[in-house]
Amino acid sequence: MNRNIFRKYDIRGVFPDDLDDSTVMTIGRAMADLAGPGGLLAVGRDCRLSGEYLFGLLARGAASGRVRIADMGVQTTPMTYFGAHHLLSEATVMITGSHNPPEYNGFKIMKGLHTLSGDEIAALADTPEPPSSDLPEIKTVNILESYLDRLRSEFCLERSLKVVVDAGNGTGGIPACRILTELGCRVVPLFCEPDGRFPGHHPDPTVEENLVDLKKAVLAEGADIGLAFDGDADRLGVVDERGRTVFGDRILTVLARALLESSPGATVISEVKASRVFYDQVAAAGGRPIMSATGHSLIKQRMLDENALLAGEMSGHIFYRDRYYGYDDALYASLRLLEIIAESGGSMSDLLSDIPELESTPELREDCPDALKFRIVEAVRNRISAEYPTNCIDGVRIDFPDGWGLLRASNTQPVLVMRFEAGSREALDSYERTVRKAIEEARRELDVQTDDRGHRAKDS
Repeated sequence: MNRNIFRKYDIRGVFPDDLDDSTVMTIGRAMADLAGPGGLLAVGRDCRLSGEYLFGLLARGAASGRVRIADMGVQTTPMTYFGAHHLLSEATVMITGSHNPPEYNGFKIMKGLHTLSGDEIAALADTPEPPSSDLPEIKTVNILESYLDRLRSEFCLERSLKVVVDAGNGTGGIPACRILTELGCRVVPLFCEPDGRFPGHHPDPTVEENLVDLKKAVLAEGADIGLAFDGDADRLGVVDERGRTVFGDRILTVLARALLESSPGATVISEVKASRVFYDQVAAAGGRPIMSATGHSLIKQRMLDENALLAGEMSGHIFYRDRYYGYDDALYASLRLLEIIAESGGSMSDLLSDIPELESTPELREDCPDALKFRIVEAVRNRISAEYPTNCIDGVRIDFPDGWGLLRASNTQPVLVMRFEAGSREALDSYERTVRKAIEEARRELDVQTDDRGHRAKDS
């Protein structure tokens, strides 16, 4: 078993190299232990080609734990979270590779309504391998209508909006097009047919090249907004009516200001990649902004700890505990955004017009082996903290004289993640050069250290 697949927020690896039969059956037995004898284990999956096979292995592994199994079928991750609330399952699993390439898959796990993270996930690797078992009796449960009923009960848009929906051939297109049409929107679908090969484009709305078709369609159709979902529809990307990308922290700022009108003083959480403008805007609107470490399971727990009503990440995960359950649901967040636009009588760009916009980069990613990435971040932190103030709640966020820079190790991919913000383009470029230089120096230093032990870090 490759223990590196047991990550901070979920289990994720390449099928079948990492997710082999024995490993997945062991994970299934661990899920049965979470549910307990006679408990209900509810399972959903995205449209990746390996999903059905992995579900079978998971169910066979769980069989020895004498649990009841509910197969929710192909759906979004938020629908699976909804299923945990709707079915009151003792344990719930979403089989998904999220925004990773097609050869990846993985498992997001809940015990009751608590999302597992960190040591809780790591401990699952110690589960004994279950005995070989036939596929147990499985009950098929379709929760789509119940999920849509929940959305129908809450939203009634004050005017019709034209919306382009790019689901990236993930699972978000079907529920999104249905509810938006029912709410009176004029919907233009792009890549809304689920296809685990993702033929349209890779389903990651944080990457600009994946938004090219959406931007063109918004302009060609004269649409009010473009919405993009990742493969399992727990992350949202937005393009305004002018065809411009709206970064996640600016989406969250719009949502937070609207929330604070109805809930003065509310706590709103974002993470280390978010602009300082977001934190300033929430405070100016009378809210209580909090900076958290990145990660859907970490933020959900922080929301409970701080009694926060709203949270969000640069990556497009948006969490509502106001009128909703507190998990990340791209479709629900989309409807809250459309509600704000419809009530305002203006456009998305109007809502953004008075939010200051500093010079900034999107998320920048640099390939780095899992075995090396955290060590590089630590080395850069040690090098830079002697010269600049730093915040180390997740990676290292560096306070420069006229802005900030962030370096952190991704918990889901073998990459380093960076972002920069500054008052001028010159300062922005300077801060990025400073951090990239420190990364290169750290790589060289770690190469020398690993050479001394007979292993080169870059080959690990």
